[in-house]
This record gives sequence, structure tokens and C-alpha cells, in this order.
Amino acid sequence: MKRSLLLPIIGVSALVLAVFLANQLVSSNKTPQRTVAKTVKSVFVHPAENTSIPLVVSSNGRLVARQRVELFSEVQGVLKFTGKAFRSGQTYKKGEVILALDNSEFAASVRSAKSNFLNILSTSLADIELDFPSIYPKWEAYVRDYNIDAPTAELPHFDSEKERFFISGRGILNAYYNVLNLEARLAKYTIIAPFDGALSLANVTEGSLVRAAQPLGAFIEKGVFEMPVSVPATYAENLRIGKEVILHSLESETEYEGKVVRINPSIDQTTQTIEVTLSVRNQRLREGQYLTAEIEMETIDNVIEIDRSLVLDSQEIFVVREGLLALVPVEVIHYTENTAIVSGVVNGEKVLSKTLPGAFKAQPVKIIED
Repeated sequence: MKRSLLLPIIGVSALVLAVFLANQLVSSNKTPQRTVAKTVKSVFVHPAENTSIPLVVSSNGRLVARQRVELFSEVQGVLKFTGKAFRSGQTYKKGEVILALDNSEFAASVRSAKSNFLNILSTSLADIELDFPSIYPKWEAYVRDYNIDAPTAELPHFDSEKERFFISGRGILNAYYNVLNLEARLAKYTIIAPFDGALSLANVTEGSLVRAAQPLGAFIEKGVFEMPVSVPATYAENLRIGKEVILHSLESETEYEGKVVRINPSIDQTTQTIEVTLSVRNQRLREGQYLTAEIEMETIDNVIEIDRSLVLDSQEIFVVREGLLALVPVEVIHYTENTAIVSGVVNGEKVLSKTLPGAFKAQPVKIIED
């Protein structure tokens, strides 16, 4: 009986002792708390100084030649060699022959028509001398000076209706206008350079048979270009013809001087922009080249210019006050490619000049003067 009572008591005592020892072990293994030292980050700042800044709008565009002629043939013939190879890049002076087609067959028919015209005039001189002796000298001089190998000169002026009826009745006018028509068509066998330029495209070579309406190539003016760009409609009142602009290449820092030559009177309803055409002259530029145009608009007062990455989505910027970061609300007047023009910052405020990753309000910082 005593043994049966003693065993439960011993078991309970052993269990209590085990719990006690376990608690002691847990208490003795607690890791002591470490004190984490606060890290003070260094920042670059510059004192804000409100000033007047000219507003510059940047826009990209592609150069196109100011004068461009698509070459087409209005007649048929074999392309002849004119002394310069008809190839892209070939340059020509104004008035120089760009290309010529073989016109020997058609030129013979023109000479035949001019000979027939001269024959009609010659046979009519005797009747003119009898019926209109006062006008005979001018017609006789016209026939004497007529040259089949030269362009046909304009007919003498009619002094009266009778003279006009007589000349017309003899078939002289009909023969004259027939000759002019043939001469005009003969001239189409040769294409003359309308300005100094170069071939940007050549579709045929010497000896090729050229057919009517066949595209032959493209002739462009060298060194003089236009570039259409889009400008926000809000700046329409600052645009004017002749306004100077600065252009620079996307690949280099080379600058070129240009000016506004045309302003589209309508606004693009989709983008709310105005198309402005700029003109630039430089022999180093090429058609198709992309440039960035910087057009100076109005001057904004009491603003500062900072890196655009410093402006938060909440339209605030960080400043340093008494060793802590503070947020200042600003109004963004204009964004450029790399900067932002803002207002609302008091002169002397220590504005961050470089972004601080993970920055937050009231964060302690150390200033490095920039």
C-alpha cells in the first residue's frame, strides 16, 4: 500500500524538477542585445539661388534637302554618256547636263519641220511685199536671220488684224507652233541641273533603254537642308519666322546654327503640337541625318534648374536642414532632357545636387559641399 502511494509522488517530483532545470537552461542561453550604430550618409548639396532662366524647348527631327527633284523621263531613248557617270553622289553645277538620251532620230524630224516652216515663210514673202509693203522689211529680216540649228525665234509682232489674218491663212502660224511643240519635246531628251547639287539616287546606267515615265533617280541640293520638328502648342506665341535655333548631332557635340522658316498654322489634334520647319546650311550635314533642335522660348523668373532625377513623383525635392533631410514642394515649370526648371524653393536652401538612394524624411546626413 505504501509502495503504491510512493511511486506517483516520486514521478511528479521528477517531472517538476525536470521543468525547473529546463527553464534554467533556457534563461542562461539568451543572446545579449547588440546596440546598432546609426549610419550617417554623406550627401552633395548646393545652395538654391533663384534667377531668370531662358526656357529652351528641345525637339528631334530628320534633315531633308531644301530642294529635291525626282528625275523622270518624258520621252524614250538610250541614255548617253555626258562626260560624268550617272551615279549616286555625282555632283553637278547649275545649268550642267545631268543626263541626255539619244535624240538623233527625233532631232531629224524637228529639222524637217523647221525646214518646212522656213519654206512657207519664204514663199509668202512675195505676196507680203505686194499686199503689205510696209511690213515686208520685218518679215524679210526674220526669214534672213532664221537658223534651223538654233531655237526658233518669236514671230514679228502683228501691226494689224489684216496682217494676222494673212499670216494665219498662209499656214505660217500653224507651222510655227508645230515647230515650237517639237522643239519643246526635243528639249526633254536632256535634263539640266536646276541648281548646284548631287545625285542621291540613280536607277539607270549609260546605254540603258529609258522609257517614258520611267523614274531615273533623285537630284538634291547639297549643304542646304530643312528639318520639321514638333513644338508644344503652349509655346505658339513665342514662335516667329526668322527665329534663330541651335542644332546639334545626336552622335557628337558639334553645333549648327539654324532658323525658323515656316510655322504650320494648325495644331495636331492628337499630340497638341505645332510643326515648325527649320533651315540649316552646312556642307558637313547629310540628308536623312537626325539632329536635336534647341529653340529658346520665353525667360522664366525666380526659378532654379536642377537634375530632373531629383524631383520626386510627389512634386517635391529633398533639402538639408540642421543635418536632416526635409521635403520641399515645388512647381515644375519645364523639363529638359536632363534637368528640370522648378519654382518654390527659398534662396539659400541646401538642395541635394545628387540623388540619395533610399532617402527619407528626417534622415540624418552629412553634407559634402559641391
